[in-house]
Amino acid sequence: MGWLLRYIVMLLLSLILSFCTCLDKIIPGKSISGNRTLTSSLGAFSLGFFRPENSTKYFLGIQYNTFPVTAIVWVANRESPLDSPGVFMLGSDGNLVVLDEAHKVMVWSSNVSVSTAAKNNTAGLVMDTGNLVLSFEEVTLWQSFDHPSDNMLPGMKISLNKMTGQQRRLTSWAAPDDPQPGNFTFGIDPKLPVQGFIWKETIRYWRSSIYVGMDTRTVFQSQNGTAAFLSYNVDVDEVYITYSVSDSSIKLRVWLSPTGQFEPLLWQGSSKTWLPLGSLPVDNCDFYSRCGPDGACHRDEPRSSPCQCLTGFTAKFPNQWDAGDWSGGCVREKDLTCGNGLLQGYFSKLEKVKLPDYSVLLENRSMSQCDSECQHNCSCTAYAYVNATDESNIGKCLAWFGELVDLVENHKVAPYEIYIRVHGSNLGNKGLSVNSSKRSLVIAIVSSAAGLLTIIFGYFLWKKKLGKEGRTAGRMNEKNDTELPLFGLRSILAATDNFSEANKLGEGGFGPVYKGILLGDQEVAIKRLSKNSGQGHLEFMNELKLIAKLQHTNLVRLLGCCIEEEEMILIYEYMPNRSLDKFLFDPSEKTKLDWGTRFRIIEGIAQGVLYIHKYSRLKIIHRDLKASNVLLDGTMNPKVSDFGMARIFGINQIEANTNKVVGTYGYMSPEYAFYGHYSEKLDVFSFGVLLLEIISGKRTASFFRFENSPTLALWVWELWKEGRGVEVIDASVRETCRTHEALRCIHVGLLCVQEAPADRPTMASVIRMLESDEATSLPVSKEPAFSTRRNSSSVTTYSNNVVTITLPGAR
Repeated sequence: MGWLLRYIVMLLLSLILSFCTCLDKIIPGKSISGNRTLTSSLGAFSLGFFRPENSTKYFLGIQYNTFPVTAIVWVANRESPLDSPGVFMLGSDGNLVVLDEAHKVMVWSSNVSVSTAAKNNTAGLVMDTGNLVLSFEEVTLWQSFDHPSDNMLPGMKISLNKMTGQQRRLTSWAAPDDPQPGNFTFGIDPKLPVQGFIWKETIRYWRSSIYVGMDTRTVFQSQNGTAAFLSYNVDVDEVYITYSVSDSSIKLRVWLSPTGQFEPLLWQGSSKTWLPLGSLPVDNCDFYSRCGPDGACHRDEPRSSPCQCLTGFTAKFPNQWDAGDWSGGCVREKDLTCGNGLLQGYFSKLEKVKLPDYSVLLENRSMSQCDSECQHNCSCTAYAYVNATDESNIGKCLAWFGELVDLVENHKVAPYEIYIRVHGSNLGNKGLSVNSSKRSLVIAIVSSAAGLLTIIFGYFLWKKKLGKEGRTAGRMNEKNDTELPLFGLRSILAATDNFSEANKLGEGGFGPVYKGILLGDQEVAIKRLSKNSGQGHLEFMNELKLIAKLQHTNLVRLLGCCIEEEEMILIYEYMPNRSLDKFLFDPSEKTKLDWGTRFRIIEGIAQGVLYIHKYSRLKIIHRDLKASNVLLDGTMNPKVSDFGMARIFGINQIEANTNKVVGTYGYMSPEYAFYGHYSEKLDVFSFGVLLLEIISGKRTASFFRFENSPTLALWVWELWKEGRGVEVIDASVRETCRTHEALRCIHVGLLCVQEAPADRPTMASVIRMLESDEATSLPVSKEPAFSTRRNSSSVTTYSNNVVTITLPGAR
C-alpha cells in the first residue's frame, strides 16, 4: 500500500506542476474564456475577460493583480467590444485571436505574418512586466508593448520611427467605464527636435519641453529608497521615451486619463490604493499656447493674468485680454525692415523659458554660427543654443521663422535662454544689440574655455613598462568592448591643431586637457593621458568601460576615445560653465550662486551619487567627490565628473580595502584616510564636506593648511551646538535664503561627516532628508570626525598604506 500511496502522490504532483506551468501561457489547442485567466509567473499580472463597471460590454485585458483594486493596463479588442465573454486562443494561422463565441466571428487578432513552419507551434505568454508576447522558439513575433492602450509600464516605449513614421502612442479610454479609444493621445512629435505631446483629437493640448539629446533622469524616489528613472533616447532610426524602476516589486504606471491628464500612479500596498504622484497639465501655462502667438505665459508670479506680451509686442485684441481671452496673442509694435540681407533690429534675451513650438533644428552649428545665421536671415525671429546631452554633444542651434507659440516664462523643467528679435526702440535694458550680442557670445566662449582649466579628469593612466607592440595590439583587440565611439588620431590632431599650446586649457597630474573642435564645429574637451603615469592597461580599459555605462543627467558624459599608436585619449562633453569651486570660492563670482541655485546643485549632486551607488548598471564608489569635480551646465545644473579614482563594487558588496589611498585631503573619511577602508559611506562623507562648503562658501582647504587649525566640519559643529547655525550660511545669501532649508542642509551635512560609517546616512536617506519639511524628523547629530586634532604625521602613524593625496585648489 505504501508504494501505491507514493505513486498517487507523485501523479498528483505532476498534474499540479503541469497545470502551474500553463498558468501564464496559451499554447495550440488551449484557450481561456468566461472567468478563466492567464497569470504571469510571479503573479504580478493576469489576462482575462472583464466587464467595466456600469457597462454591459466585455473586453480582453491585462491587469495588475492588486486586490481589491484592479488596474487594467492593456486592452485587446478596444474597438470591438463583446456582448458576452469571448474566447482567447491561438488561431489557425498562429496568431493570438479573440473570438465572439456567440456569433462565431473573430473580433481581434495580433495580425502578424507567421511562417508555415511556425503556425502550429506559436505560444502566447503573459510576462511579469505586463507584456503579452507571441513567440516561436523564443523568437518574439508580436508583443502588446508595441501596441499600448492608455497605460505606460516600465520597459515600454513611447516611440517614433524616423524612417517609417510609425508611432507608439498612448490613447485614453473614451470614459472611465468605456475602454474604447477616447479623445486624447500621447506621443512624440514627428518633427525634430524631439517633443512629447498630448493631443485632443488632432489639436495640440499639452507640449513637453524641447529635447535635444539622450539622458536618464531620476523622476521619483519612494520612502524606502527605491526610484524610477525616465530615459530619452535618440537612435539612428528611432526616438523613444521609456522608464525603469530600481526594484521590480514597485508597481508604478503612467496613465493617460479620459480627461487628458498624464498621471504617474504608485501602488500603496498598505492602503490598497493607487497614489497619484502628480499630473500634467499642471496649471494654466501648461495648456498649449495659453497666451496665443508672441505671448508669454508667466508661471508662479502673482498677477491678475498669467499672460503678457514679449518685449516689442502689444496685445492684438486688448479688449479680449481684459475679458480673459488671450487666444489672439500679440503683434509687433513696430515692423522690422530688411536691407542688405540683414534684418534691422536687436535681440532681447529671455531666460528660464520653455522654448516655443515650431522650432527648426540647425545641426552642426557652434554658438557663434547659430547667432550669426539668425542675424543674417531676414525671416529668423528668434534663436536659442542648447547643449546636447547625448554622445555627440553637438550643440543644437534652434531657430524660429515666424510667430512664437507656447512660450512659458519661469519654467522649472529644462529652462533655456532664447534671443528674440525686436525693434531697436523696444530694446530698453533687457535686449542685446547685434554687435553687443556677438561680443557677449565671444566672452561666453572664452569664459567657458577658461572654465575647462579645472577639468582634470583622473582617468586611465598608462604603464610605461608595456612595449609599444603589445600595447597597440591589446588596444585594438579591446576597442569593440568600450561601448563608446572611437575617434581616429588624425581627427584629434586636426581638432587640437596638433595639440598646440594655444589650445591647451590646463594640465594636472594625469595629463593635459585641450580644447578641440571636431568636424561640424563640435566643441569638446580632449584629455591626452600622460605616458609617464603608473596606471596599468587593464585599469584603463576597465575604467573606460565603467564610465561609458554611466548615463544620468547629473554625471558628466564621456563621448568617446582614441586608442591609437602611443596615444590614449578621452573626449568629454564640453561644459559651457565652469566648475563649482570657481563660483563658490571667488568673492566676485559667488553672488551668481543664489540660494535656489545652491540648493538645486546640492540636490543634483546627491542624485548623481545615489545613481552610481544604487541604480547604475555597475555599483560605483567615486572616492574623489569635491567642488572642483562638479561641473555646471548652461543653466547651473551640476554634473559630477572625474571617475579616474572610482572603484566598481559587486551588486551585493558593502565594503573593501585598498593598499593605495587616493583622493583629496579634507574630503576623505577617517576610515579611508588611515586604514584604506572604503564603502559607499566614503562618498557620503565627501558629500557632507561638499554640502557644508556650498552652504558656507568656505573652502575646506582653508581649515587644514595650518597646523592645529580645526576642520570645516568642526567649525560648523561648534556654531551649530551653540545655536548659531545661521552664522554658517554664506553672507552673500544669508539674508535672502530660506533659512529653515539652509539649516536643514547644515544638519544633513553634519550627519554625513560622522566619525563612524554606521552613523552616516545613505545617499537615499540624504535625499529624503533634504526634501523633508520637518527638521524635527532628522536624527540628532554627533560631533563630527577629526574632532581630535591630528598633525600631518597621523597618516604614517595610523596606516602603512601608500597615500596619494591631492590638495584641493585650482589646477
